[in-house]
Amino acid sequence: MGRKILFITTDQMRYDALGCNGGTVARTPVVDGLAADGIRYQRAHPQNVVCMPSRATMITGQHVGTHGVWMNGVALPVDAPSVARVLHRAGYRTALVGKAHFEPFIDPFLRFPENVLGRDADPDGSHAPHEGEPHRGFDHLQLATHGTGLFTHYADWMGKHAPGHIADFYSVVEPASMEVSSVRGGDTDCVQVGINNMPRGVYHTDWCVDRAIDWLDTLDPADDWFCWVSFPDPHHPWDPPQSEMSRVRWRDLDLPEGYPADRSQREALLDAKAPHWRQWYDGALVSNYEAPRDWVPATLTDDQVREVNARVHVENELIDEGVGRLLAHIDGRGWGDDTDVLFTTDHGEFQGDHGLLFKGPYHVDSLMRLPLIWRPARSSGPVTGVSVAEPVGLVDLAPTFCAIAGVEVPEWMEGQSLPRDESEAAVQKRQRVLTEWDSVHPNRTKIGVRSIWRDGFLCTSYLAGTVHDGTEGELYDCAEDPLQRINLWDDPARRSIRDDLVADLWVSLPPMREPRPIVQAPV
Repeated sequence: MGRKILFITTDQMRYDALGCNGGTVARTPVVDGLAADGIRYQRAHPQNVVCMPSRATMITGQHVGTHGVWMNGVALPVDAPSVARVLHRAGYRTALVGKAHFEPFIDPFLRFPENVLGRDADPDGSHAPHEGEPHRGFDHLQLATHGTGLFTHYADWMGKHAPGHIADFYSVVEPASMEVSSVRGGDTDCVQVGINNMPRGVYHTDWCVDRAIDWLDTLDPADDWFCWVSFPDPHHPWDPPQSEMSRVRWRDLDLPEGYPADRSQREALLDAKAPHWRQWYDGALVSNYEAPRDWVPATLTDDQVREVNARVHVENELIDEGVGRLLAHIDGRGWGDDTDVLFTTDHGEFQGDHGLLFKGPYHVDSLMRLPLIWRPARSSGPVTGVSVAEPVGLVDLAPTFCAIAGVEVPEWMEGQSLPRDESEAAVQKRQRVLTEWDSVHPNRTKIGVRSIWRDGFLCTSYLAGTVHDGTEGELYDCAEDPLQRINLWDDPARRSIRDDLVADLWVSLPPMREPRPIVQAPV
């Protein structure tokens, strides 16, 4: 009997969502406890700050240019490299419960296998068996997303077990246009906020926990297993069960530190960045698919920022409690000492920082600095309260799973196993972490972004496109300016640092595969 792997991801969670990372609102004692008993990474970055490319990196262990999922709407091929397939072939039982999003969700003609699997769910919502090797290496799949309007096992389950509550969810997509909904709601009439009257027990957070527990109970005590539990929250829309909203009252919240409440200061700070920042803020540019086209960030009010943050804090508390149930069940099965637990997310969220919501081609800590915690199996040796400051990436997860399982890391993986402490990080010569973004939108706006974090500096270079001419960039000293408000790109005193970082970025980043895969759907 070897080490088991519980991989827990959230969707769009900030680094400071957790108490162990400085969060002061949401109560997250379970995940904080994992950090206290394991390793907390202070500078973990995604290789892309949007869902599909980032999740493709998690499963392949590759940078975006290599796996090719360069923006939302580009499907990861079914035969793409998969760490789950590696583990399955090594004898592991494998499952993914929750949000996969390796393929587009907007799929009315069912072109993508994962949506077909969701539609063809068994009566109890379970994953139908495959012939031969299972889909992406998972011999069990139960898929969910942020509501019930798409093809998922969760939608099928809701239709059978709680049909009266299907309409309680905020509708993410407006069916007539297939665009992101711009409906406003809540107490502050905020975009993508809705009142959800469903019982907590049928909300997707608890559903993911219940389905993971159900699968674990099908396993023999001696089985080695890899279970990826992928919570759809705290991604927008922000509509947790209304019964839970008393946990955090938005009227009692302070504005977040990253939100410049003074409008003139906010706009001056945006003007110092690359031009697409202010253009989106003013409503002159649609810079990402997941924000409603007709929403103008300049209209965001202080109270709307407070309400969004309150709802996110509630969602994070529900996730933490769900993780507690999972861990208790694993301990109850006698697996606690032999289970490695890794907790992270795919990318961050503005939540008011810089006067913005959602995400997009904006490489700052709001979106790039992620929670990442690894509690190694106790049987592998004691690790208590370790903090690693050297940069790591989500590209390092797949090699870490291989190391835990004792299988050789395939040559196609581009990361390396996460260090267990600072000394191991030094041996690995960890110096940099890379993040990239490319997008082309229906209005033909084309934006390309490349960033490197090294030696305490965050350096971003913009490719020539429809907004940038290829000379713009951003440089932040993250020690002196942790909120990334002072752009040093044109500071003569920092020119040598900037040029060195840009050169390192282009030498270190794998090139985009050619031909570049096509965009097949919006999201």
